[in-house]
Amino acid sequence: MTTPSITIQTLAPDNVQFVMSGVDLALANSVRRIMQAEIPTVAIDLVEIERNSSVIPDEFLAHRLGLVPLHSEDIDRRLQYTRDCDCEQYCDKCAIVLDLHARCTDDSTMNVTSDMLVSSNASGEFGTPLPGILLAKLRREQEIRLRCIAKKGVAKEHAKFAPVSAVGFEYDPHNSLKHTEYWYEEDAAAEWPLSRNAGWEEPQEYDYNREPEKFYFDIETVGQIPCNEVMRQSITYLQQKLAVVVQELAER
Repeated sequence: MTTPSITIQTLAPDNVQFVMSGVDLALANSVRRIMQAEIPTVAIDLVEIERNSSVIPDEFLAHRLGLVPLHSEDIDRRLQYTRDCDCEQYCDKCAIVLDLHARCTDDSTMNVTSDMLVSSNASGEFGTPLPGILLAKLRREQEIRLRCIAKKGVAKEHAKFAPVSAVGFEYDPHNSLKHTEYWYEEDAAAEWPLSRNAGWEEPQEYDYNREPEKFYFDIETVGQIPCNEVMRQSITYLQQKLAVVVQELAER
């Protein structure tokens, strides 16, 4: 097997497309699964509502708050899991506290957005919400006053912790390995156009023993962590998992 390598196709703040080669299908798919489910971020986990006279029920408002992306760069150094902390409920070591107070005092409609969430213990930008996300609308004399407790978690516990909204994954765009059987009416080539990744490799003759060599990723992030950090952390957590397996085998 050749040396593992990554070729960046396109790179943007919230999207990256790249080709991974020199690895087998199991390893490439492991990286994909870790990106989707096991990279930790911080998200609102508890909502203490003191007053809500808007038209949105408390449960709906709490659900919206839970899905607001919070900046989560370098989270392992900044925040512990609640289960690993010695506190009884939450503290500065394992939680970020965000307060929101909005009251409409005139006849125009007031938009309540994520910008109004103010943290009392966030460190710099870490733990603060992405701006401009609409939470509710208020009319005259309507009011929302609440406190949010944000905690560290991973997407396999709850989808709100996911740092990516989608991870596209493809190999063998010409279907030379015949791993996919296309359903068609008259002409499979005409009814199933090739993906854009087909230009990155040439079609080959069918070989039962041949393994896929290139894997095409298309990652779209939510905003808590930049794309390059998602890529780096996926490799880091995969290494940690493999280290645990090696250690367990060595002790037997």
